Amino acid sequence: MKLEKRTAIIAGASGLTGSQLVKFLCENDNYEKVTIIVRKAIAYSHPKLVTKVKNLNQVTKDDFVGVDDFFCCLGSTMKKAGSKEAFEQVDLIAPIQMGKFAQTQGVKHMLVISAMGANPDSNVYYNRVKGTMEDKVSMLSLPHVSIFRPSLLTGNREEFRLGERFGEMAMNVLKPAFVGPLRKYRSIEAKQVAFAMMKIALKKPSRTVAIYDSETIAQIK
Repeated sequence: MKLEKRTAIIAGASGLTGSQLVKFLCENDNYEKVTIIVRKAIAYSHPKLVTKVKNLNQVTKDDFVGVDDFFCCLGSTMKKAGSKEAFEQVDLIAPIQMGKFAQTQGVKHMLVISAMGANPDSNVYYNRVKGTMEDKVSMLSLPHVSIFRPSLLTGNREEFRLGERFGEMAMNVLKPAFVGPLRKYRSIEAKQVAFAMMKIALKKPSRTVAIYDSETIAQIK
């Protein structure tokens, strides 16, 4: 059977999950072109890979011409961003704006990483930002939007995040205790999240907007 050739664009391709996703898509026969938007070039290379080095505020609708699947793997921390305004530029404003560009250019599917606990009405600032982002992208006129809510992401980061490293160690110790209803709180490898995003993109979604929690993501093979 002849494969349907697809094109993808990834925002946040240098991050923990995005860097894994780049490799999965480039090595998958269904994708003939994979474009990444990064602030600086990454070490990985592939014949299918097209790199656009630019800041998030330099992205335009022209970057989304001819794209089938838009993968948004953007994510920061308050410590790294330095302020709420800078944090929201990455985790709220950029995903929404790029989603609008994708909508304008007829992109078929937006797949975005959010976070467990995302809720626009949350008292927790981080969860409130993520929940607001989810609400806004869900309202876009895109054929399909898939939202991924992983628990604590594990994997080898280029940057050292002390708090997340301690959290990862604690999660590894406590993981056997997270059973039944608590299973969704287990840490999850970024590589598995990236793989799940690709698999969902290649399936024909049954719903316009779908949300995948960490337990569901872990079960996607």
